[in-house]
Amino acid sequence: MDGPGGELLGRVFLTRVIEPGDETGGRWVRELGVDAVVRRLRERGEPLPGASGKRWAGLLARAERAEPRGDLAAARDAGVRFVGPGTPQWPGQLDDLGDARPLGLWVRGGADLRMWALRSVAVVGARACTEYGAHMAATLSAGLAERGWVVVSGGAYGVDGAAHRGALGAGGATIAVLACGVDRPYPRGHTGLIDRIAEQGLVVGELPPGDHPTPSRFVLRNRVIAALTRGTVVVEAAHRSGSLVTARAARRLGRHTMGVPGPATSGLSAGVHELLRQDAVLVTDADEVVELVGDMGELAPERRGPVLPRDLLDPAGQQVLAALPGRGTARPEEIALAAQTTPDDANARLYELRALGYVERHDDGWKLTRQAVIPVRDGPEPR
Repeated sequence: MDGPGGELLGRVFLTRVIEPGDETGGRWVRELGVDAVVRRLRERGEPLPGASGKRWAGLLARAERAEPRGDLAAARDAGVRFVGPGTPQWPGQLDDLGDARPLGLWVRGGADLRMWALRSVAVVGARACTEYGAHMAATLSAGLAERGWVVVSGGAYGVDGAAHRGALGAGGATIAVLACGVDRPYPRGHTGLIDRIAEQGLVVGELPPGDHPTPSRFVLRNRVIAALTRGTVVVEAAHRSGSLVTARAARRLGRHTMGVPGPATSGLSAGVHELLRQDAVLVTDADEVVELVGDMGELAPERRGPVLPRDLLDPAGQQVLAALPGRGTARPEEIALAAQTTPDDANARLYELRALGYVERHDDGWKLTRQAVIPVRDGPEPR
């Protein structure tokens, strides 16, 4: 496969022969080059370094059936292109995977993969998620999309699907990374969703057209999600969830790892809580995610509880107001004692507080009004 297009054809050929994430195969490509590895397989030569006789026989059997030109033709018919390392659309951050780097990616959709990946966040989690998990994934992803971030997930049921739908619903960008050929969406129940992602976003995979998913391919797919993005958010995950594999891969690659907390009694949040007990960062909305993965200055708004009337008073007024009992009345001298001020000053403050509607007088005593204990919206200081 030498000559113009030889590198492309060679990599397409190898996606039929070498499994995703095979570090031994990646080392062969790095040390010997694509053409040399392809030639050895095509000519049924001596086993490549580190390949047992049994494994080499399996690779040769696959190589005999591989037809890269046919794969490229089938891909074109399905609106799919092949993107290899070093080409303009190749996301350079995938090179961080070393010898486990994909041999190339099959891409469905019109957007520029490299540009989209530069500002992307992975949102992953349980397939059998709760309503809470689906809500959090969709809301968080919609918020990220509205802020110009690309949401990356695996196209699966549960949290993945909710994340994609959240981004699409907000009119934003999303990428589905599949563990099968991108021309045959999996799961089949998500065919409509994945077709919509291909129209509005991108569908990406390592496997050639028509290839099917296996349990090991799902696990290895997760390293691509982790490497492609600036950080990974886990929304609901049990202790053995595949989404934790993505988070751990992100951590190894030096990416940000984040988790959305859930009920302490929920087994579906146990894996997330374990991540948070290690070095993942707790996040609850898109602003907090962007503050972590975004550029300097993209800060989440300051979080505050409800504003109470006493928060709007000057310190002396707050001190007198705080001296009144929660229930019943108190005489001015009792209030002065509790507020550590004089009776005359306490009286003056009490009349000011009455004018503002915070206290009322009952015979010789004073008591709080309902306004003084109900949270109010932020507003100008009363005058």
